[in-house]
Amino acid sequence: MLRIAILAKENEPVTSLSSALAERGFTCSIISDTEKIAEAFTRRAPDVVLVTMANLPAGVEAAHLIQHIKPKRCLPVIALISREMLDSLDFSQGTSDFVVEPWEISEVIARIKRGLWLTNNIKGEGLIKHGDLVIDVARCEVSLSGQLIPLTFKEYELLKLLASSQGKVFTRDNLLNRLWGYDYYGGDRTVDVHIRRLRSKIEDPTHTFIDTVRNIGYKFRIEA
Repeated sequence: MLRIAILAKENEPVTSLSSALAERGFTCSIISDTEKIAEAFTRRAPDVVLVTMANLPAGVEAAHLIQHIKPKRCLPVIALISREMLDSLDFSQGTSDFVVEPWEISEVIARIKRGLWLTNNIKGEGLIKHGDLVIDVARCEVSLSGQLIPLTFKEYELLKLLASSQGKVFTRDNLLNRLWGYDYYGGDRTVDVHIRRLRSKIEDPTHTFIDTVRNIGYKFRIEA
């Protein structure tokens, strides 16, 4: 049975959402005490995390919460937001998707399934190796020449997608749809920004992994 953790303040209206998820077979827990987040996730890590972005527990930013969530497992983290927050939504904080109020249960479940699919849908398990670059799918960790590389959730998913399809050209629209969703409000510039950040972390004068295909998109370089 899939376990869902909802991070929210005590006065936020997530009880009905939790009950609706439970009725559909999910095991849900609501965590409102930031001091208990790390403890709860260590004791029994959830499969998916839902986090309210308007009023995070004790005013802690999402990025800080994600640090408790991400070190041991690669988890889909879905933001629960109001419509007014769409313009200011920042995926660099570590969230992988979002649902706009009134948080319809059918949409929430669809986002949960999509998050799990993106996290787990890769041929084979274990390691993806390209020279000095190693992607540990089981641990959701990336290392270069033996050194762990800290990546955001989207950077990791982008790298995993490209590296698992070595030589395949992905258009910007394709990457945007695969990793951000068809109804994402940002433009394809989002892909370019994430590619640039990813390159800055895994490439140097002796390592080049991602090639730009002019006017089309990107591909993972085929090893010589």
